[in-house]
Amino acid sequence: MVSDKTTGAAIELTNATKIFETKRGPVSAVGNVSLSIDRGSFVTIVGPSGCGKTTLLRMMAGLESPSSGSITIHGNPVRLGAGNIGMVFQSATLLPWLTVENNVLLPARLNSRQVKAGVRERARELLDLVGLSDFATRYPAELSGGMQQRVGIARALINDPDVLLMDEPFGALDAMTRDHLNTELERIWLQSGKTVVFITHSIPEALMLGDRVLVMSPRPGRIEDDLSVGLPRPRTPEVMAMPDGVKLTTALQSYFSNLAKNDRRRDGGDTNG
Repeated sequence: MVSDKTTGAAIELTNATKIFETKRGPVSAVGNVSLSIDRGSFVTIVGPSGCGKTTLLRMMAGLESPSSGSITIHGNPVRLGAGNIGMVFQSATLLPWLTVENNVLLPARLNSRQVKAGVRERARELLDLVGLSDFATRYPAELSGGMQQRVGIARALINDPDVLLMDEPFGALDAMTRDHLNTELERIWLQSGKTVVFITHSIPEALMLGDRVLVMSPRPGRIEDDLSVGLPRPRTPEVMAMPDGVKLTTALQSYFSNLAKNDRRRDGGDTNG
């Protein structure tokens, strides 16, 4: 590993809530979340659709302000545009008229009129890290979806953030590409020592990547459970098939299966009890 994982909390949430005002009245998206995420850890978040996972992540990034409560990164209040936070979205959102290298350099260009030689060298190192050093002069249209997402990861790392926030970055990819990128992301995390918070709808993905899996309740989203994974790394299919891995997978699948049944009962769609 390139850098040692410093002990202590990277992210602290204290009674964080988010209420959106709409024409039909207030909508409570996130409800009273208190949470501490250790430096250098990889935390995954799962929960039903619409439970507030993305809203919670956006508050950590400073893209949304909590309605009440507080969020800090390394003890400082979250601030939009802070250089210590990198964000990877559900789609790569690359600029089609820029080359791969210049897309990676974009955050650095926004912070400075002139990109220094050292920053350009870092962009090339990051492209090598994500396995795209041979594609630096290509354009996004020449890349597959998985390759574009890897460019997005490199771009999020260009300013060397302490925290990397990822909102279902592989959700739209096919299963084989997704499995490959999970392996690649674990390798990148192990090499960089960043703190990662990763949202997913996939239970296997959450367990494959996370030191901890946070399970969110239906809206307003709260932390329903906090599971320590504890499986050895790197996480191969053989590791995931170990008894502890199977037990965790079964427990999470059972939770969401029961949640779906309860939703159907509330909607009147399950009359058999």
